Amino acid sequence: MSVEKITSLQNPRVKQLVKLRDRRPRDDAGVFLVEGYREIRRALEKRIPLTEIYFSPDWFLGENERALIEQARSDGALVFELTKDTFAKVAYRERPDGLLAVAPQWHRTLAELALPADPFLLVVESIEKPGNLGTILRSADAAGCDAVIVCDPVTDIFNPNVVRASTGVLFSVPLVVAESPAVHAWLSARKIRTIATTPAAETLYTAADLRGPLAVVMGSEQYGLSEFWLKNADLPVRIPMAGQADSLNVAMATIITLFEAVRQRGGRG
Repeated sequence: MSVEKITSLQNPRVKQLVKLRDRRPRDDAGVFLVEGYREIRRALEKRIPLTEIYFSPDWFLGENERALIEQARSDGALVFELTKDTFAKVAYRERPDGLLAVAPQWHRTLAELALPADPFLLVVESIEKPGNLGTILRSADAAGCDAVIVCDPVTDIFNPNVVRASTGVLFSVPLVVAESPAVHAWLSARKIRTIATTPAAETLYTAADLRGPLAVVMGSEQYGLSEFWLKNADLPVRIPMAGQADSLNVAMATIITLFEAVRQRGGRG
């Protein structure tokens, strides 16, 4: 495989990759970073058009990396080899595996979501930590959610740590970013019930009917759900807590609630 090799830390492409860790340069360029074999493989499986792929054999962990690189190149990506030190400069993982790609951002709208007759959705509001958002996406994928809707986002869905924590599921779960009032109106128009999780609710999440067209609504780590969702959701529910802690990690609470819905829905999302 004949490719351009980059050895200098001052190379313009290296400098640009480092900048793409921050949101403003990502948004200005309309792209984001995808690091790791598993994440890049999932992007290619979902036909995400990678524009560039960078690799360093000194960091490879297995024997399948070159086949993945060739697949990316055959799909139209520009390919660049980096030295070990140069790749360490652009990688955002503590222990990289020698693969980093650049992909275009996308902006799906509510109107573009294709839903089944019995939709199962997850709505998250103002999630602050990228790792939590990535884990939530993995949970939604595992639970069989038809889409994840991110309301009033605090963290960027294209943050490298969202991509990493989602293990590439970002590419497989339909994802929309929208404002809460627009999401509520869209759900109401489609007669999709909203279940809002809050410690103040009287109904236990296990006692609520989570079958039929459903959207589970989860709030931020620090503040929980906003007054808008607490007032407008069809049913508030709570997860019982017997200890001294007054809240659960939002990703954990999401997993608990989603899989109760899966149980009630006969083992499927």
